Amino acid sequence: MRDPAWPEVIRTSLRFAAVSAAISLVVWSAILAKVAPTARPLADISLVTTQVDSTGGSEVLPDEPPITFEEPANDPEPAIVADPRSFDPAVRWFNGRPVKPAKHIWMTVTAYSPDARSCGTSDDGLTATLHAVETNGFRLVAADPTVLPYGAMVTVEGYDRGQIVPVLDCGGAIKGNRLDVLFPTHEEARAWGVRKIRVTVWKYDDGKPAENPRKVR
Repeated sequence: MRDPAWPEVIRTSLRFAAVSAAISLVVWSAILAKVAPTARPLADISLVTTQVDSTGGSEVLPDEPPITFEEPANDPEPAIVADPRSFDPAVRWFNGRPVKPAKHIWMTVTAYSPDARSCGTSDDGLTATLHAVETNGFRLVAADPTVLPYGAMVTVEGYDRGQIVPVLDCGGAIKGNRLDVLFPTHEEARAWGVRKIRVTVWKYDDGKPAENPRKVR
């Protein structure tokens, strides 16, 4: 017959074994904590680049410095100095040079065309200064060289919208205070007729001599 106190003995023995194991675990943990060396910090990890050479080997390259972008320097632009003559209402420009009125002359102004009906046998397409009649877009004049020398600059009211035009031609009937303005066609020249006009003569205002009209073509 089994002793009824036996199960209680077993339970007591198991509880004692469990308590003893727990105490032993705590004691050994404390001992290990004292004698175990301090863990070393993880080593710094640097990113390296491996380059394979032509022989099949590899070479470890150091880190390249980061790419930086610099803003371009904003150098001040050089100041543009305007020609003070640009603000003078009396100054105009011809051939890239400033000009001013020199004098006014009352003249009888007729017109001609670069063909035989106006020029007769001299309709070779060239003026007396050997310029083509197309010079300045057929906008030039013939004058008496003793009154207005070749290369002189004039404005004639009603001709070429009042733009400055050069004296590059002459004519057998153009003597004294007479002026002949050129038109591309004979019809336009006839439509002009004969007019009495105050002509403005211009001169260069830059202190430089006038150009030789026979060299400027």
